[in-house]
Amino acid sequence: MFKRSVVIVLALLIGLSMLGGLLIAPKVKQSKLTGGDKIAVIYVDGMIIGGRGQVGLFSEGGGTDGLIRQLHAARDDAAVKAIILRINSPGGTVPASQEVGEELKKIRATGKPVITSMADMAASGGYWLAACTDKIYANPSTITGSLGVYMPYSNWEELYKKIGVRQEKIKSGPHKDILSPDRELTNEERAILQEMVDDMYNQFVEVIAEGRHLDQAKVRQLADGRIYTGRQAKELGLVDELGNMYDAIDGAAAMAGIQGKPSVVEYGKLNALEAIFGAQDSLDSGPILLKRLADIISANPAARPQSY
Repeated sequence: MFKRSVVIVLALLIGLSMLGGLLIAPKVKQSKLTGGDKIAVIYVDGMIIGGRGQVGLFSEGGGTDGLIRQLHAARDDAAVKAIILRINSPGGTVPASQEVGEELKKIRATGKPVITSMADMAASGGYWLAACTDKIYANPSTITGSLGVYMPYSNWEELYKKIGVRQEKIKSGPHKDILSPDRELTNEERAILQEMVDDMYNQFVEVIAEGRHLDQAKVRQLADGRIYTGRQAKELGLVDELGNMYDAIDGAAAMAGIQGKPSVVEYGKLNALEAIFGAQDSLDSGPILLKRLADIISANPAARPQSY
């Protein structure tokens, strides 16, 4: 019975993968087969974090690996004359924002314009990315700003005492358990962490000053952590134009010298099969589906033959 069930599931998955390949392939090949000038739209949704990020059933997270892969695809496509970075993000980690920001600068250095379109929110690390692009569009009520860096930590020492929990450690150095939740920071540790935060903050200020052509002293006045509306940000020089994504597309077409209405190619939108099975590349969906099945069988005791 078990073998028969596995065979049926395998057959269904292979059939779905073949169907998925048919559904996906035209989209993957579109930019290579279709003539005419194009504008690529790449989405930055959710937290900007390093690696693969998070992939859900109906959305794709802001992992740097996927973003950079999409940016490279748009950069290498000669038909793509400009890139729209559609940002809807509250921010993310400093290294992740910096990693993508540097890739944006490299693309701009090739002569291909990169334009930001802010959605509901493009704050903190989201603004870091925007500052690395040629031009920034925002809606008047977009939430942006939050320019700065912080390092959160919790001190559960008093709670541990109340419930009778005492943690002990054998450490290789005095600061190996820095930010441990079972004790307070020492003055020396607080100074170490503050120096790290200040260094990352200074790097953020440098990115904004360079990207927005602002004096660093002016940036520091703006970068005190507060948030701004899109209209306020424009008045302060943090945003170039007020408008939605289609205004940004028109602006990108003008910057790229595209005559007439450009063809828009969206990157990074998963179809249902990719979202469910986590396929990173539609051309490899069959093997990935088989691997997923193997993982399910391995992880689910009810699906494995039992020995009595």
